[in-house]
Amino acid sequence: MDKGGHDGSVPRGGTGIEVRELRRAELPAAVEVIARGMRDNPIHLAAYGTDPEQRLHCHARLIRALLTAKPEMQLLGATRDGRLVAVAGVSPAETCQPTPRQLLRMLPQLTLLGPRAALRVRAWTNTWAAYDPTESHVHLGPVAVDAHLQGSGIGTVLLKEHCRRLDETQQASYLETDKPANVRFYDRFGFRTIGQAQVLGVPNWFMRRAPQGRHP
Repeated sequence: MDKGGHDGSVPRGGTGIEVRELRRAELPAAVEVIARGMRDNPIHLAAYGTDPEQRLHCHARLIRALLTAKPEMQLLGATRDGRLVAVAGVSPAETCQPTPRQLLRMLPQLTLLGPRAALRVRAWTNTWAAYDPTESHVHLGPVAVDAHLQGSGIGTVLLKEHCRRLDETQQASYLETDKPANVRFYDRFGFRTIGQAQVLGVPNWFMRRAPQGRHP
């Protein structure tokens, strides 16, 4: 994650959205946006239960543990009027899966999810890890637009910038999703489904994007 200032920011004309790498100090705000934006995802219902507040709390704890344990993960943020409204986690090539040391760092926070949720999260993440491609790739995720702003085009602005960076460096990208609407969304940016699996009884899709022509 970028620890500097606002270098690399990309304002998008006409949208009022600025896309840039987030500073380490912005991690708490990023955790909140991700937790709210992903609270009702099917896999989170299966992992954390039916109580919305419990899901919000549990997923915030999981994401906080992940981002703290994996400082190499970059956070691409979209802001509007100075307020963070969307976040994309971007793991550089060869860093997408947590190392044993990083998993150990995450363990205390996972334990606090409770035995049932912790076991389900472990089963879920193990399945995702088994589908991770062996080829060098940039791993995209988590990706979230704040709950009350979903459907307003912010995710499109964020993904355009992610894809621009991929094409600039000619790197493949990969992601997992548990929502059919997301499959259609990512397909617009060149991601193609390369696998499917049931995870905690929820359909999941695994998608890859090949490098495309360089953007001007």
